[in-house]
Amino acid sequence: MTIQSLVHTIFHAIIFFYSSQTLADDYNEGKLKSFICAECHGEKGVSALGKYPNLSGQKFEYLVSALTAYRSGLRQSEIMNAMVTNLNDQDIKNLATYYSQQDCN
Repeated sequence: MTIQSLVHTIFHAIIFFYSSQTLADDYNEGKLKSFICAECHGEKGVSALGKYPNLSGQKFEYLVSALTAYRSGLRQSEIMNAMVTNLNDQDIKNLATYYSQQDCN
């Protein structure tokens, strides 16, 4: 292995470590915030009440889009608009990371 190849490998390992650490932090922060959602959507995002959708296993992009739309008022729901009003962009990403990684069973 050449020096250039070794440096290249180490560089990618460092990037992978920090990117996976950020993802882990997002997941853990999302899990902490999810208690707000649990009353309607269930502890791990599987709702016991038919009128509330499951969040578990939803796509990250969909969750970010839906929560952002509720926060801005583009998507209307009296309950959801009130629930997300104090969430910032990072909170929304954290919640989306948490719920998108849950098993929907």
